[in-house]
Amino acid sequence: MRSLASLLAILVLTLFAGCGLLPDQIDETAGWSANKLYAEAKTAMGEGAYDKAVKYFEKLEARYPYGRYAQQSQLEVAYAYYKQEEKASAIAACDRFIRLHPNHPNVDYAYYLKGLVNFNEDLGLMGHVSMQDLTERDPKAAAESFAAFKTLVNKFPDSKYAQDATQRMAYLVNALASHEVHVAQYYMRRGAYVAAANRAQAALKTYPDAPANEEALFVLIKAYDALNMADLRDDAERVMRKNFPNSEYYKRGLNKDVPWWKLW
Repeated sequence: MRSLASLLAILVLTLFAGCGLLPDQIDETAGWSANKLYAEAKTAMGEGAYDKAVKYFEKLEARYPYGRYAQQSQLEVAYAYYKQEEKASAIAACDRFIRLHPNHPNVDYAYYLKGLVNFNEDLGLMGHVSMQDLTERDPKAAAESFAAFKTLVNKFPDSKYAQDATQRMAYLVNALASHEVHVAQYYMRRGAYVAAANRAQAALKTYPDAPANEEALFVLIKAYDALNMADLRDDAERVMRKNFPNSEYYKRGLNKDVPWWKLW
């Protein structure tokens, strides 16, 4: 009898293996309702088990594509990827939701989340935690974040996310302008004055209201002076004095004998 029982056990295991249904491969969610799948996914999210949450949300959407939880699951998946710092997957999930549901009442959140994916105030373009030279950083993420927030604010000015998006846009504008100015300073230190002037001008034209433009004008004045372009230098100085009459750059040792921009 024991031999017969062992043989039956082997046959059962063989059958399961042939069907790809070994115990560790059996789908625990088989038979779960949409409500249970969603509840379990949200629980996993709350516990920080984002991989499990994504799995549950994707199963929910696949099994109940027309249910009331399907669309919400798509947004939840995007957020889970964001929390896992899987930027490409998060952006793809946001774009998919926007493409499939352009008139959904929560589509504003999809744009907001897309902006957040590339925005990190602590470790971003102008973060102080990293000591990496700004000229070595790619401003593409900041530009894409700005574009997503801008779309949100333009399309949904009354969205509850609009105010925060606007504040983040202001930060990003100065970060992008500062990047241009930093690169201009980089060229100045290496004697590439034409390149320095071009980058400073780019910051002034592209980000006209950024605080970093005070330094951009200072770089432009120094670059034109180094190039012996007196008229352009004087024009840049007039613009700087008009827009930044109390600039710290004037207070660092201005005297009658040496132009203030030559004291650095």
